Amino acid sequence: MISSGTSSSGTHHLRPAFVQPSVMATKSLATCLFCKIIKGDIPSFKLLESESSFAFLDIGPLSRGHALVVPKFHAEKLHDLPDEYLVDVLPIAKKIALAQGTPDYNILQNNGRIAHQEVPHVHFHIIPKPIENPDEGLAIGWPAKPMAKDELQKIFEEIKSKLDASPESAV
Repeated sequence: MISSGTSSSGTHHLRPAFVQPSVMATKSLATCLFCKIIKGDIPSFKLLESESSFAFLDIGPLSRGHALVVPKFHAEKLHDLPDEYLVDVLPIAKKIALAQGTPDYNILQNNGRIAHQEVPHVHFHIIPKPIENPDEGLAIGWPAKPMAKDELQKIFEEIKSKLDASPESAV
C-alpha cells in the first residue's frame, strides 16, 4: 500500500504505508551519478520522490517523456538491492506512464554492462512508444530460439529446485 503527501516545496511524495521512514536505511556511493542526483549534488528534472525511490526525466531520452525510477539504496544489480527498496518502484512507474499520456510504453531494467546497463546503479526506465512516431522509443529485437521440451524441462527443474531450496530468495 502506498501513502502519498505533498511536501512544503509542493513536491508529491509516495511512501510505502507500512515502512516507517526511520527504518529505511540508505546506502550511497560518492562517485555514483544517480547517488549524486538523489542527494541533489547534480540537478535533475525530478518527477516524484518517495522514502525509497527517486524519479526524474532521462536527459538522453529515447522518446518524449522518457523517465527513470531509481531506488535510493546504491546497488549495482537488482539481486543486490534489498526488497524494501522495490516496494514502490512499479507504482511510481505506473503513475509516470499514465502521466506520459501514451498508451504504449516499455518499462526496462538492465543488470550489468553486457546487458546494456550504462549507470551501475539499479534503475528502471519508463519509455513511451508514441503511436504517431514508431521510430521513437525503445527498439527491441527478440531473437527467440526454438528449444526442445526436454531441455526446457531440465532448465525448469534446475531453477525450480533452487527456488524451492530457498523460498525467501524467490520473493
